[in-house]
Amino acid sequence: MIVWTHWHNEPLLIGTLVAVAWAYALAIGPWRFRLMPGAAFPRRESCWFAAALVLFYGAVGSPLDQLGERFLFSAHMVQHMVIIYGVAPLVYAGTPLWLVDALLHVRGVRSVVRIFNRPVVAGVMFAFVLSLWHVPAAYDYVLRHRLLHVVQHLTFFAFALVWWWPLLSRSSVLPRLPPGPQILYLVGSGALQMPLIAFFAFSRTVLYPTYEFAPRLLDLTPRDDQILGGALMGVGGTFITLGLIAAAFFRWSRQSSAVGATSSP
Repeated sequence: MIVWTHWHNEPLLIGTLVAVAWAYALAIGPWRFRLMPGAAFPRRESCWFAAALVLFYGAVGSPLDQLGERFLFSAHMVQHMVIIYGVAPLVYAGTPLWLVDALLHVRGVRSVVRIFNRPVVAGVMFAFVLSLWHVPAAYDYVLRHRLLHVVQHLTFFAFALVWWWPLLSRSSVLPRLPPGPQILYLVGSGALQMPLIAFFAFSRTVLYPTYEFAPRLLDLTPRDDQILGGALMGVGGTFITLGLIAAAFFRWSRQSSAVGATSSP
């Protein structure tokens, strides 16, 4: 079937990725001397940023996009997981601290980011946007309109950046949360997403007609596919959250040990 070999090469997608890569290359290359005189070329960060662009194209330009758009709800959930938990953190890893701070000094940018980087706002907005786009009527409508589908993915990516900011911010102006508050943030934001996961897993009906009447590519009923999609989001997101909590707890313990060693006679 042609879906397994379908790769998107639309000018909007390819042109946007090329424009982003070009702007990034200018920022860390010729413009680096204006933004941060004396800064070394961020070789490692540039590799991470390139990986983010490649992964984003893999999520929205590979056959995975067609699988998720026309055939399998679970494939669409994999696509969203890649954007949220793969592409967004790679963007943070690929953006040097001095570049983040330079962007935050642009008039108006810091004020907007300051609103959205507050932990309660970031967690609530991310869960709200995720849930809103999965309302059955809205979700199925988006699947039939390509431009709206693009907007949906960009929205997921934008609010994934919002969600990750308290955890991965590389800015000295608006830094990440300390390890203890990070744990509370992760627990709270995870709880906010649970109703959506339960909605997929425990619904007795197929929520999205597109998948209910789609040709079956795998030996899965539409409802089993829906449950699998909810499980991928729930289990995958839970494991990532637990990993982040463990990492934050380890940093917290190490900091406490360091403080104790410093204060001891």
